[in-house]
Amino acid sequence: MGSKRSRILKLALFATGLSGIVAEYILSTLATYFLGDSIFQWTMILSIMLFAMGLGSRISASFEKNILEKFLWAEFALSLLTSTAALSCYVVMGYTNYVAVFIYGFAIAIGLLIGMEIPLVTRINENNEELRTNIAGVMENDYYGSLIGGLFFVFVGLPYLGLTHTPFVLGGINFLVAIFLFWKLRNHINPLPRKIFTALIPVLFFTLLFLAYGANEIILHGEQERYGDKVVFSEQTRFQKITITQYKEHYWLYLNGSKQLCTFDEWLYHEPLVHPAMHLSKNTKSVLILGAGDGCAIREVLKYKQVEQITLVDIDPEMTKIGMSNPIFIKMNDSAYYDPKVKVVNNDAFQFLENTDQFYDVMILDFPDPKSIDINRVYTKEFYQLCSRRLRKNGVLVTQAVSPYYTTKAFRSIEKTVASAGFNTLPIHNHVYSFGEWGWIIGSKTLSSDEIKEELKASSFNDVKTEWMTPEAIQLMISFGKDLRPSDSVEVNTIQNPVLYRYYLDGTWARYL
Repeated sequence: MGSKRSRILKLALFATGLSGIVAEYILSTLATYFLGDSIFQWTMILSIMLFAMGLGSRISASFEKNILEKFLWAEFALSLLTSTAALSCYVVMGYTNYVAVFIYGFAIAIGLLIGMEIPLVTRINENNEELRTNIAGVMENDYYGSLIGGLFFVFVGLPYLGLTHTPFVLGGINFLVAIFLFWKLRNHINPLPRKIFTALIPVLFFTLLFLAYGANEIILHGEQERYGDKVVFSEQTRFQKITITQYKEHYWLYLNGSKQLCTFDEWLYHEPLVHPAMHLSKNTKSVLILGAGDGCAIREVLKYKQVEQITLVDIDPEMTKIGMSNPIFIKMNDSAYYDPKVKVVNNDAFQFLENTDQFYDVMILDFPDPKSIDINRVYTKEFYQLCSRRLRKNGVLVTQAVSPYYTTKAFRSIEKTVASAGFNTLPIHNHVYSFGEWGWIIGSKTLSSDEIKEELKASSFNDVKTEWMTPEAIQLMISFGKDLRPSDSVEVNTIQNPVLYRYYLDGTWARYL
């Protein structure tokens, strides 16, 4: 009997490790999406969880009686918290700016419960095994559960179930194991707590079932409150949260809660992104677009009849699928994906440039803002050096470079970093109604900065159809006043010294996202 009881207890700890670690991964991911700075969020949440586990272990030392009952209370509470943490955070984000309090609060609560359970199981199991095998077995099963939970999260949960349903699956497993544990050891529980657990289990079961069934609608309600406008599309992919909202006849695209474009004025962004670089290049037969899964950059490049091949590289296949098949985007990008000149590659841009043997005449870099260290990587000197190796001698590169006014240091750091990779650079900017003032950096391997400026001044843009770009407009785009914030001391952004995302988060623009 003792051996059987020991196996049941260790199974419960396996489930604890499984669901607990995934809950912390989910909270870390949510914190990255909502708050930015992935390294900080993952480090802090996991560190706080481990601290809370230690605190939970200390608290468990004060329990002297009815240890099994207390362990079951912890198990059922953990099942509830791990299942509903992500759902709760999605809901509260629509009503408060203090979502961080809830994310970190859940991390602490889950850590406390896990920390309590491990020593409680050790004490319950002390009559079944000697100390050395008891402690080893308890810790072993908790750690094995954590490994399986991590593998499940990376390969199944995030890519297929998303942050919505993964918690319910793993929290549900922990809940079922807790029920099994209660059923097998019910004769060791006092009559009153046994009756309470018997009544509590169906209530928890139907509560979790109801929340899991209605999770999508509940999250949609939270997002509706957060964005204000009607949410017409929302999907969690392996790489990001994609949301599309509607106000009257116009649509907005958000990635991880950050605005990317609006159908009202997206051409005020995409025309400066594409046309100056295309006019500067001596040859535009082969064009590489990195990012820009919405397809609008492709639309603009296709206006140049001499273009023979356009390669678009976007890490998220769901984003390119939306650009290719969503009616909103098909209309906006003029079915650009279906032109035979277009080739789509779903790959990491860094890896693509490292492995490709192709050369390009124009490179258009349209990545999300560098608000986290993982995105920061495609704004580094090393990345621009890779671009230089794959760019032909007379080729031209252009990258989106955030706002020169709201995030001045980040803008100047991108300019300095592109230059450090061997490019002569010219910053340009434009006012986008739905964004505010925005900037881009143009890089050339052969033209000097002054020559780039003079060639743009002489460009008429009459050879392509544009919504906004004119010779007068380009004069404004290449003209800057004084920087609003001192930026002389900004550093080059490298993989070893990722300063850009800190400059970005320090800018006033980040407060309006």
